[in-house]
Amino acid sequence: MRVITQQTLGGPEVLTIVDAPEPRPLPTEVLVRVRAIGLNPLEARLRAGEFPLIGRPPFVLGWDISGVVEEAPKAWQFRPGDEVFGMPLFPRAASAYAEFVAAPALHLARKPASLSHVEASALPVVGLTAWQGLVDIAAVKEGDRVLVHGGGGGVGHVAIQIAKALGAYVITTAGGSKREFVEGFGADEVVDYTAVDFTEAVRDVDVVLDTIGGDTVERSLAVLRPGGHLVTAVAEEDSALIARYEAAGMRFSGIAVAPDPVALRGLVDLVDQGRLRVHVHKTFPFEHVTDAHRLLDTGHLQGKLVLTV
Repeated sequence: MRVITQQTLGGPEVLTIVDAPEPRPLPTEVLVRVRAIGLNPLEARLRAGEFPLIGRPPFVLGWDISGVVEEAPKAWQFRPGDEVFGMPLFPRAASAYAEFVAAPALHLARKPASLSHVEASALPVVGLTAWQGLVDIAAVKEGDRVLVHGGGGGVGHVAIQIAKALGAYVITTAGGSKREFVEGFGADEVVDYTAVDFTEAVRDVDVVLDTIGGDTVERSLAVLRPGGHLVTAVAEEDSALIARYEAAGMRFSGIAVAPDPVALRGLVDLVDQGRLRVHVHKTFPFEHVTDAHRLLDTGHLQGKLVLTV
């Protein structure tokens, strides 16, 4: 079996393909023959060794998968031949840059028939992040005003759709070139951050979902109504900033995305209802993973990158 690892050779980091034994599923796992793998910006940071508690390279990257069940316990909900997708084991290593992945059955769901494997593999990390931020943490409800920072990105374009499905009025920040893109996913207002300061253009927001980080988090305090809630998917924990939010009567939360079978089924329901779709910026064959990571490193993508196996 081929898997992707990373090596540092006294210079630029490179990704290589090596031989590895085929994984064997545990009694609560299924073995998935992978058809497509979604890439996420976190993986580029892991590749660079930014999160030593998770691991240091070389290791096998990846979490987002879509594929076909190869082996499954006889009493479980999946059978060989079933098409499934999910984000197994995060933040523990799922080693998903591979032809086969052994994954806990509860971390997978049946792939919606309307999605290809490429599209399904692009959904789990960004979809679960947006769902857990908007539904589980912020409890967005009908009539809320929601500001999504970075609406053109992977999490952002999915978050717009989830917020709309919850009945919210959705405002998003995006570069001017992405206006048509984010409007196509249902954004009610688009603030071009390259031309306008969002703190001057937006007011009385119930929930801010941040996918940018940096000073965007601090500046978002100005656009929230009293009792408003900022949820960030990227900012580091900052006790002083949290205290500022609380002193102003606001709430501040971070998302630590995790496998969630209930949320995953919720995403499937929205897909089946035609209320959620995921945009794939570009696909790469498995053996061109280095090229995919070079593009991933540039940032400012529309949607997701995917490897095909």
